[in-house]
Amino acid sequence: MKLMFASDIHGDAACCAELLGRLKEEKPERLILLGDILYHGPRNDLPENYRPKEVIAILNGIKNRLICVRGNCEAEVDQMVLEFPVTADHVFLWLDGRTVCCTHGHLDVPALNEGDVLISGHTHILRAEKEDGIYRINPGSVSIPKENNPRSYAVYEDGIFTVKTLDGKDIKSISIV
Repeated sequence: MKLMFASDIHGDAACCAELLGRLKEEKPERLILLGDILYHGPRNDLPENYRPKEVIAILNGIKNRLICVRGNCEAEVDQMVLEFPVTADHVFLWLDGRTVCCTHGHLDVPALNEGDVLISGHTHILRAEKEDGIYRINPGSVSIPKENNPRSYAVYEDGIFTVKTLDGKDIKSISIV
C-alpha cells in the first residue's frame, strides 16, 4: 500500500496544484490531509497564491481519494464548500502491524504505545524520527514551511515514511518495520 500525507495548504492554489501533480506522479491509494486546508490563519502571512476557491475545486475533484483531519484553521463554513469530511480530530490507520494516529497536531494526542506512529502537521516543520519509542512523522507544510524547511509532503510505502520536497526529492525517511 502506498499513501501520501500533506498538511497546511492554507489556501495556496499554486502549491495545491503542485501537490496534485505529485499525487499523479506518486500514484498513492489515498492522500491524507492533516488539516489547515483553506484558511491561512491569523499568525501566518497571506500565502502568495492565496486562492481558496481554487483549492476547493482542486480537492473536490479528488474527493474520493482523500482522508482528512481537522486543523486549527478549519471552520464549520469550510465543510459547506468541501465535498469530503474535514471534521475528525484523529484518524487511525493500521500499517504493517502498527497503529498510526493521523492528526493535525494542535490537540492532545490519544495515548500511544511504544512502536506506534504519530503523523501530524501544524508546526510546518518536517520530521521523521523515533522519539520515546514512538515514530513521529511530520510532512512539513505544502505552502508555508518554517525554520528554513522546503515545501514538502510525505509518502508511506513498503514500511518506510519518506518526507519529500514538493518537487519530489527525498529529504528524510524512516522505516517502521
